[in-house]
Amino acid sequence: MVDALYVIGGKWKLPLILSLVQSPKRFNEIQHELSGISPKILAKELKDLELNEFITRKVYAGTPATIVYEATQHSLTLKNVLRELSLWGKQHREMIRKSMKRQAA
Repeated sequence: MVDALYVIGGKWKLPLILSLVQSPKRFNEIQHELSGISPKILAKELKDLELNEFITRKVYAGTPATIVYEATQHSLTLKNVLRELSLWGKQHREMIRKSMKRQAA
């Protein structure tokens, strides 16, 4: 559990993986999609995800060079984990909503 949370924990890693599973993107496209992430944090998170083989960084020659980030097959192994986490999140939200209604009454 600790290893898993170390690799995919934090505010931005899962949203980054989900974004890149949808389609490969350039740095600015990712930053635009994930509003609120700073360029410094985005660069760090991309590097961490690349080191853990969740994404690849492809450099295409040109002036300037084009850099595209894309999800690896390893990212797809999170599919079941993300589905379960999503279900748990919905259940938790519903529990909190009911609790707030009881407190308001």
